[in-house]
Amino acid sequence: MERWPALELVSTIRHDGDGGVADDLATVQGTTHWIQEQGDLLAGLVPAGGLVADEDLRRAIIELRQAVRALFARAVSPAPPSPPDSHRLMSADRAVAHINTAAGRELVAPQMDWPVEGVPTTRLLSAENDPHVRLVAALARAAIDFLSGPQRTQLRSCTAPRCVRYFVKSHGRQEWCKPSCGNRARAARHYRRQRTATDGGSAPS
Repeated sequence: MERWPALELVSTIRHDGDGGVADDLATVQGTTHWIQEQGDLLAGLVPAGGLVADEDLRRAIIELRQAVRALFARAVSPAPPSPPDSHRLMSADRAVAHINTAAGRELVAPQMDWPVEGVPTTRLLSAENDPHVRLVAALARAAIDFLSGPQRTQLRSCTAPRCVRYFVKSHGRQEWCKPSCGNRARAARHYRRQRTATDGGSAPS
């Protein structure tokens, strides 16, 4: 399954398995663990596997997440956004400005490599020495790439009970982010129909 740094970032807010919501970035230690888990996605951009977060970096990533979640909510509209922060979303204009500012904090230049036996490849060469700045900028650029790419039109907010995830729809009939959410949604729908029938009313469509 394809993974996107922007989707991984917003997914740090997730269902905790007990009916509540967990935040993987709630602590500096949790933030460090999450960064190190993204090493494969950010390979060549930042030394994510060796980064250790501090409070300033944690706050910067959370602020970026707020901006990305606001734009994810805009992308899925008029469908409802993910519920945890739907009542306090950053405005779209402010979110765009925040992401652009974060991405612009790192000066990068594209560099081409073309081996004698092979095809040309490109990479970004950074002029920034602070790995924390580079990480936030890389996440911001990843969000820009995601939101300006074709996957934006397939972005959905999972509507299964208790789920708070966004996902990229991979086929035409997909309604939920994963099979377990589909099972839970169908069970809840069945319960509502049974309850309506027991109460003598008509089942909702």
